[in-house]
Amino acid sequence: MKIDTMLSGLGGAAEQARRLEALGVDGAFTFEGPHDVFLPLAVAAVATTHLGLTTNVAVAFPRNPVQLAHQAYDLQVLSGGRFTLGLGSQIRAQVEQRYGVPFDRPIARMRDLIGALRAVFAAWETGAPLDYRGEFTSHTLMPPMFNPGPNPFGPPPIALGGLGPQMVRLAAEVADGLLVMPFNTARHFAERTLPAVDEGLARGRRFAGDLTITGEVIVCCGRTDAELERAREAGRRLLAFYASTPSYRPVLEVEGWGDLQPELRALSKAGRWGEMPGLVDDTVLSTVAAVGTPPEVAADVGARFGGRTDRIAFYPPSPLGEETLGELVAALRPTAPAGSASRGPRPTDRRSTEEAPR
Repeated sequence: MKIDTMLSGLGGAAEQARRLEALGVDGAFTFEGPHDVFLPLAVAAVATTHLGLTTNVAVAFPRNPVQLAHQAYDLQVLSGGRFTLGLGSQIRAQVEQRYGVPFDRPIARMRDLIGALRAVFAAWETGAPLDYRGEFTSHTLMPPMFNPGPNPFGPPPIALGGLGPQMVRLAAEVADGLLVMPFNTARHFAERTLPAVDEGLARGRRFAGDLTITGEVIVCCGRTDAELERAREAGRRLLAFYASTPSYRPVLEVEGWGDLQPELRALSKAGRWGEMPGLVDDTVLSTVAAVGTPPEVAADVGARFGGRTDRIAFYPPSPLGEETLGELVAALRPTAPAGSASRGPRPTDRRSTEEAPR
């Protein structure tokens, strides 16, 4: 079982990456926040030797596929083949109002973008003419001056962040990896995510081993009562923010808490942010997030994903102390067998792709 965690900030990215690598963390990821999602990974790439590096996630639609391809290719070279391009759709309001670009038909747009990325990578790898003509984007020119040539480490894998069944199906059908969004529960993962994975693999005529599944989870972890209480408070704030968004309501509905989402949304619209964490009680907190001491969190994570993931990515809403982080990494190690075989048989586990359903 591979273990990933967040790389926060920019100024201390090199030091933090070295620290994570020394503690035995397998990978570090960045997310779209107050800093660029790619730049800290470039810093981390030259500061480490074997730490995996992932954008988790880069918001896809505001970016041009050729621009994304160059950034991903360069990070793949800089890291010595340790980079994964993680993409996500974000939500309509953020894409249209913050970035000022269209959001209509996000599944079709994401499929088109991945197709364009694959075409650009193929042109660079093989020298064949670039000729991609998609529904939303077309790319038919790649002069030698702008062609970096074959990547010595191969094209970087592409992963998709997914919560809803359509995006999860798309990831399983066309991407190299699925980043299971951290606002999730064990029931939602079992009842909604895994069936969509199976459907996507079947559509793509693929095997379970063709898709790397990363189970992300918010962790509120502490070794002392004071440390744990700070983590819980930060967790309530984060969950209240997530749960106010309509896109996350299906997770709450699976648990019977669908009415919580409009309550939180109304408070956010009124600017009453300070009142929102009070609606996230201990039951909601401990169902969505993994809460407790390092051994308790590790046991929760193991039960939550049931050995159906290849990697675990934990997301602490407040910084973890050195000893707590070290204990958590050590405790997470035995949560599940390594490799895709731990996920068990899937409908697409066939002897040949010809036998897999269309």
